[in-house]
Amino acid sequence: MVNQDPHIHAAPVVGVLGGSGVYDIDGLTNTRWERVGSSFGEPSDDLLFGELDGMTVVFLPRHGRGHKLSPSAVNYRANIDALKRAGVTDIISVSAVGSFREELAPGAFVIVDQFIDRTFAREKSFFGEGMVAHVSMAHPVCGRLGDLLEESARERGIACVRGGTYLCMEGPQFSTLAESELYRSWGCDVIGMTNMPEAKLAREAEICYATVAMVTDYDCWHPEHDNVEVADILKVLTLNAGHARALIKAAVPRLRGRVAVCPKGCDRALDSALITAPDARDPALLARLDAVAGRVIGG
Repeated sequence: MVNQDPHIHAAPVVGVLGGSGVYDIDGLTNTRWERVGSSFGEPSDDLLFGELDGMTVVFLPRHGRGHKLSPSAVNYRANIDALKRAGVTDIISVSAVGSFREELAPGAFVIVDQFIDRTFAREKSFFGEGMVAHVSMAHPVCGRLGDLLEESARERGIACVRGGTYLCMEGPQFSTLAESELYRSWGCDVIGMTNMPEAKLAREAEICYATVAMVTDYDCWHPEHDNVEVADILKVLTLNAGHARALIKAAVPRLRGRVAVCPKGCDRALDSALITAPDARDPALLARLDAVAGRVIGG
C-alpha cells in the first residue's frame, strides 16, 4: 500500500456554486442528485454529486434548477452548511456580474479578490446570540484557489483578469445611474447580487472559497450601454456558461494535489474567532453549528 503524503489532502471535495447561466458541469460521471438537509433551513436545491477526472465534485445551482430564486431569496446559510455537510473543502463560485471598467468587456472573467457588501436583507452569519464569533474578512477569498483558477483559465485560453473588487448589491433591480457612478468612484470593478454573504459564510465554515465573476454587461454607467436589458445579458450568459464549464473542468483535477492545510488559513478561520465563554454558550445554537464549527466547539 502506498502511504498518503501527509502534506497532501487525502480526499479533497470540490464544491461548485453555479450562478446565472451555469446550471450543470460538463464531464461529470456517476452523478446523483441528493437532498442534504441543513439546520439553517432549505438549500436552494438538491446537491448534484459526481466525479470529474477521479475527483469528487458537489454542484449546487445557487438559484435552484429553473432559476426560481431571486438573489434575496437564496438561503445562503443553508447552502454553505449543506456543502460543508457534504464534505466540501473548496468552493468555486461562478457568478454573472456587470462591469465598471471599459477594459472589462462583456465576456471577460474576473477572479475576484475583494468584496464590498451592500446587501441588507440577508442573514449574514451562522453565529449570533448565545455563540458570538468574529472572523477576519481582510482577505475574503483563498489566494491558493485563485492561483489554480487563473492557471486553468490560461490553459483553456479563457480571457481572465486576476484581482478585482466585487460590489454586492441587494437587487433584484439593477443599479440607478447615480449608484453605478458612485460604485465606480469607490474603485469597484464589477457588481453582482449573490457573492455576499456567501463568501462570509464560507469563511465562517472554514471552506476555501474563490469567485469567478463572468461579465455580462457594463451596468448602466457606460454611455453606449446605459440600459441594462435581460435579453442582452442572456446572450452573453450563454457564451460565458460554456467558458465557465471549461474552466471548472480544467480546474478540478488540479485540486488532486491540494495541500492538507491551506497556506492562507481558510480552514482555520475560527481558531481565534469565538468570543462567547463556554459556560454562556447556547446549546441549541451549538447543535445547529455542528457542521460549520464542529472542529472548534466539539460538535
